[in-house]
Amino acid sequence: MLELKEISFYANERKILENVTYNFEEGKSYAVLGNNGVGKSSLSKIIMGLEGYKNKHGGLLYFNNIDITEMSVSERAKLGITMAWQEPVRFEGIGVKDYLTLGGKYKKTEKELTDILKEVGLNPFYLHRNVDKTLSGGERKRIEMASILILKPKLVILDEPDSGIDMMSNAIIENVINKTKANGGTTISITHREEIALIADKALLLCGGKIHKEGDPEVVSFVYKSMCDTCSHINAPIEDIEVNLK
Repeated sequence: MLELKEISFYANERKILENVTYNFEEGKSYAVLGNNGVGKSSLSKIIMGLEGYKNKHGGLLYFNNIDITEMSVSERAKLGITMAWQEPVRFEGIGVKDYLTLGGKYKKTEKELTDILKEVGLNPFYLHRNVDKTLSGGERKRIEMASILILKPKLVILDEPDSGIDMMSNAIIENVINKTKANGGTTISITHREEIALIADKALLLCGGKIHKEGDPEVVSFVYKSMCDTCSHINAPIEDIEVNLK
């Protein structure tokens, strides 16, 4: 699905990512876990090919065996890669219905659209609102989640998916992840919260621009929480961490 080969990135001569190599498999969910400033968001923007990141990093990216390293955001989007932002954008004058259907590109009945809104905890009335400042960040985040259900992407990056919405939304996030997987898609959640990491099939702990642990989300979350107490856990064999969990 998505293969990262020795991804490195520097900003203002500061190392952000260093030789990150990993293979994300088709139809699985992943969580990239870590504190602020460890390179999580930079990694997601490199995968998406955003300006300021594309062609400014070392290493290669392959998507379904296609080299996408030099591809633009739109070219990657055409391959089925999308991203849900931590702070969803506002679109003055654009209605929710047009936003969800890309101006009618996706043919959906009003009932189909309202059913999808219900899946993200919004009532049918939202279909007749605009994606603008009258909506809260949490409402826009839920509408963005609804758009993912319609798009059925092959790969979706969820940047801090719980940001700006209440704890009850964890079930909605899990629903979106599971439906994406059911359609054969892969999800990568960028997060610093254990609750979101535990939804995933696999987790990666990013620290200092490197992957320190990867595997079972419960194990990786335990290592993450332990980092604040002692750094010795970082270098401990993952088998030792598993013993401590029992």
